[in-house]
Amino acid sequence: MRRNTAITATVLAATALTVGLTACGSDSGSGSGSGGKNASGPLVVAASPTPHAQILDYVRDHLAKKAGLDLQVKEFSDYVLPNTATEQGEVGANFFQHKPYLDDFNKKNGTHIVPVVNVELEPLGVYSHRIKAIGDLKDGASVAVPNDTTNEARALKLLADNGLITLKAGTDQTATPADVTGNPKHLKFKELEAAQLPRSLDDVDAGVINGNFAIQGHLDPAKDALVLEKADGNPYANFLAVKKGNEKDPRVEKLAELLNSPEVKTYIQNTFKGSVIPAFGAPAS
Repeated sequence: MRRNTAITATVLAATALTVGLTACGSDSGSGSGSGGKNASGPLVVAASPTPHAQILDYVRDHLAKKAGLDLQVKEFSDYVLPNTATEQGEVGANFFQHKPYLDDFNKKNGTHIVPVVNVELEPLGVYSHRIKAIGDLKDGASVAVPNDTTNEARALKLLADNGLITLKAGTDQTATPADVTGNPKHLKFKELEAAQLPRSLDDVDAGVINGNFAIQGHLDPAKDALVLEKADGNPYANFLAVKKGNEKDPRVEKLAELLNSPEVKTYIQNTFKGSVIPAFGAPAS
């Protein structure tokens, strides 16, 4: 996302997606936007597959009908198209991201997406197919990190918190490898798209991977991570988001209430067993 060419390619893909959705002519497309054009129609929510779509599927299958909500879930495998689809009105909401990422995305892309309600936290972790403990990283080891601005900073902070590097003061949420002021093991950073990180573990000594992509890559954060982020005071809770102005759509309000329900809390705890943690409430301002 730091690379303009990558953004351009993704925007083109989003445009193609828009055309495809329009061509389908389905009832869900005409009612997917949450701007009040069809507030009695279905609400289509864009989500990455794990755990976001899983949580939404649970709400759809067990809670939505009783609440009078026609919920439809559309899965996306990257971190860009859910926001562009929401901005363009092809979906009514999305669920996949945290506040630092959204703030950076809106600034760089001129979009107007806003958070509605926090739902869960996926602790970022360090994983490896080559070592059993974080201290086993050798001099000159290669470490893969996400290449989007906020998640890269989050990954570098996790490494710093575990004594592998030091960062320039004040760069916790903006750090890049250029902000590494201490690197006693001379770690070499390989910047990759977040979704590719689990597949990179055969090619690097370690990788810092978002919780949802770790789960999709058949990793168990609670068991397989060499180190995990701490949950206390973590600003990276994932939330339901909409295009600005659509926060009060009745369908969105119903979904927000259901996503913060006791039933969803129990579902997250029983299903993910610490790999995903309930984090309900209002998003950070």
